[in-house]
Amino acid sequence: MPDTATVDTDAPLQISPNAAKEIRKIIRKKSIPDGYGLRVGVQGGGCSGMSYVLGFDKKRDKDREFEIQGITVYMDKRHGLYLMGTTVNYHDGLNARGFTFDNPNATETCGCGSSFAA
Repeated sequence: MPDTATVDTDAPLQISPNAAKEIRKIIRKKSIPDGYGLRVGVQGGGCSGMSYVLGFDKKRDKDREFEIQGITVYMDKRHGLYLMGTTVNYHDGLNARGFTFDNPNATETCGCGSSFAA
């Protein structure tokens, strides 16, 4: 767990309790090593223009670091504009399964929910 003095507590995004539970489960099952955190971001591409990034990674030079529900989160400083107010959710049902992004900045999204336009 990172030193709380170096953690930015003003996170631009949130992680739902269901998503946090699933992330912790993945960390245990995949034996994600110490020093890695959950990377949340955006990248160009996808049918609506931008795609979400969600995975485990080491901290990079331009990253902000957050502690959200006990999970270390890394996000490139430049991505905050696109992710402000976003909630990462996890659905485990018959009709939908996987991580989703509830992004109030998205002006349009694709049918699968993995890309958006801002």
